[in-house]
Amino acid sequence: MTEQKPLTKISFCASETDNAQVALKRLSERFGQISPCEAEVLVALGGDGFMLETLHSDWARKLPVYGMNRGTVGFLLNNYTESKLLERLERAVPVILHPLKMTAVTCDGEVHEAHAINEVSLLRSTRQTAKIAIEVDGVERLDNLTCDGVLLATSAGSTAYNLSAHGPILPLKAQLLALTPISVFRPRRWRGALLPEQAKVKFLIKEAEKRPVSAVADSFEVRDVKQVEIETDFDRSFTLLFDPEQQLEERILVEQFNY
Repeated sequence: MTEQKPLTKISFCASETDNAQVALKRLSERFGQISPCEAEVLVALGGDGFMLETLHSDWARKLPVYGMNRGTVGFLLNNYTESKLLERLERAVPVILHPLKMTAVTCDGEVHEAHAINEVSLLRSTRQTAKIAIEVDGVERLDNLTCDGVLLATSAGSTAYNLSAHGPILPLKAQLLALTPISVFRPRRWRGALLPEQAKVKFLIKEAEKRPVSAVADSFEVRDVKQVEIETDFDRSFTLLFDPEQQLEERILVEQFNY
């Protein structure tokens, strides 16, 4: 069995917070800093928001990303320490994530595409509730969801906004998506659905000009949408690295027992 070659060519990146910038300076001085085009691994210093930002960069499609928490929650990151970084990178366990692909059409006919690692959310833009029809794989499942919004979350993103909206936590290997309403008014008892990872979901906004809706793929927002299609993009992937004792799969499992 061939031993894994240590990852020694590191490109560091950091959020703009003081904690992250101090860590960037210290780690760059200690381990060196090279450009992403010459690196073997990206080390991201910040919080979960910065990790998502890093994953959306071009380099994250080519290099594994090892995050260290210099933010608040740090669900997608490892604990921060300056010691034994090379050893930690050598032992790190890779996790492959496939993002959601969003195709949104506005009331003016403009088409916007974006990817989401956590979720795609549809949110009302004014005081009036949104009215949304939902199709799954070409079949209409709800003809009129009256709500503040609705979201489709990946397993990795199921502990984020989805959980706050009372959606289910999805184990990483479940190969499911969580379809979760946000402050649903009608039908009152509908609490969402679990869909296979291969499902294609279409949202049709009713009375789109009277009841405007925004579509948000992670941090990319499109306003005044009339139709949004979402599916898992299996042709695109990101590799996150985790310490063996802090694997993402275990973190998601633990979240199901937190209260």
